[in-house]
Amino acid sequence: MRTIDAMALILKKEGIEFLSAFPTTSVIEAIAATGVRPVICRQERVGVHIADGFARVTNGRKASVFAMQYGPGAENAYPGVATAFSDSVPMLFLPLGHPSARESVTPMYSSLKSYDSVTKHIERINSPERVGASLRRAFSAMRLGKPGPAMLEIPADIAEMEVDGSVVDNYVPVKTAISGADEDDVMEAAKALLDAKRPLILAGQGVMYAEASDELTELAELLQVAVSTTMAGKSAFSEMHPLSVGSVSEVMNGAGLDYMRESDVLFGIGTSFTIQGMVTPYPSGKIMIHATNDPIDLHKDYIADHPLLGDARIVLRQMIDACKELVSTRQRETPDTADRISALRSAWYGEWESKLTSSESPITPYRVLGEFMSRVDPSDAIVTHDSGSPRMQIMPFYRSDGPRSYLGWGKSHGLGTGLGLIMGAKLAKPEKFCVNFMGDAAFGMTGLDFETAVRSNIPICTVVLNNDDMAVEVPHMELSNDRFGSRALYGRYADMARAMGGWSERVDDPKDVGPALDRARKATEDGNSALLEFVTSSEMAKSNLRAFS
Repeated sequence: MRTIDAMALILKKEGIEFLSAFPTTSVIEAIAATGVRPVICRQERVGVHIADGFARVTNGRKASVFAMQYGPGAENAYPGVATAFSDSVPMLFLPLGHPSARESVTPMYSSLKSYDSVTKHIERINSPERVGASLRRAFSAMRLGKPGPAMLEIPADIAEMEVDGSVVDNYVPVKTAISGADEDDVMEAAKALLDAKRPLILAGQGVMYAEASDELTELAELLQVAVSTTMAGKSAFSEMHPLSVGSVSEVMNGAGLDYMRESDVLFGIGTSFTIQGMVTPYPSGKIMIHATNDPIDLHKDYIADHPLLGDARIVLRQMIDACKELVSTRQRETPDTADRISALRSAWYGEWESKLTSSESPITPYRVLGEFMSRVDPSDAIVTHDSGSPRMQIMPFYRSDGPRSYLGWGKSHGLGTGLGLIMGAKLAKPEKFCVNFMGDAAFGMTGLDFETAVRSNIPICTVVLNNDDMAVEVPHMELSNDRFGSRALYGRYADMARAMGGWSERVDDPKDVGPALDRARKATEDGNSALLEFVTSSEMAKSNLRAFS
């Protein structure tokens, strides 16, 4: 068989359910020959995001792959790969490479050189016989330790060369291996957590990749300790739980803000504790417990008083056992954590209720969000935001309910990322109501790939908050906008969605917001890709980071 056919059969052994791709690449025909469906995007970046969303929702348990041609295809896919790397997403990229005789010729674009800084593992298949070993190394790198993207470049000529079928017969799907932390270190960390007056757990997306949400809940309930999540970790702990203070990023609700300020012990689990613009800077003076499966994150930006190296699920089980042992030997009053969180959250929501129910026109984005939250059971949905204002408006309010019921992101992501992610999520969980919220600027980046959802029978719901403005740039573009209208954007996106074959509505009356959301959901249940365009004000979300300055 051809090398490319052997690769396709090995991917099927690794559990591939679809191939996200954009022509021209021989991987498409090879994978179709195995009975696996190709999903052809309109642009490479969105195709990468589709595979990315699928990998997140399946926790990398199934092969999630994007394939593209050499040269322009690999060049256009770069932003998507960089996004996957920043969020440690376990997925595989398969660019064709220039024919072997041309691989070092200037100025040929080299995926091997260009993608080295944004992949966990990168390799060129330089002979047909190495296809199985190369794929094994790629899947091992993607899934072992901190997950991340891997790339295999296959030169166009080698892809067509013959290889013995034994490379497929002998391939065994990769098994993962995990380990726990040092038991003595765990005991010391458990003592610090029990001695705290106002402890706070901060859960990252590593909790979800480890499938450790049950253990996190067990530990929180055992100690009655408050739990927050990072932006990427949002939904690792149900935000409907009375011990949840929600996600903490550049924006957070009142309970999250209070606990971030006042907690004396911060237990980070499955998070990298990275200092970055969209990540909450953790106030000084706290005792820090840091559990991660990657040693590169320990002491990187913060000094950990109690570093723990190990898989999140195993470390949480170790902490549960250690805390049970310690609790059995000491008197301890039951904290009133849940009551405190409830009071803080209620007070904060009370301050915002007028926005969430506002009848002002143009529609405030918060009215859209308020109607959505009142009508959609978060356990039945997968929701994601886009960059800019939608992310900052949704993150502190929306309460997720269970792992991957929300896809949070934003450390290093371009406008338009959410559209591809939600398509991948729908492919992973077709029974869920999958919704992405985006602004008009984000739609301008990737909106034509709504047609990909229509054509590929992926019934997502896209909510476009259209304010004809780049609202998040108001503080940065005052003079240029006053003189030249540089922030202005125009478009009727519901009309575009309808022209692309989808179901759509444009809404400008606040009273119609809720019923329109109901109709959009019904459209997706009937198998249609839906787009709701709400004519909204240019209201900006307010950052909480000033609270820690």
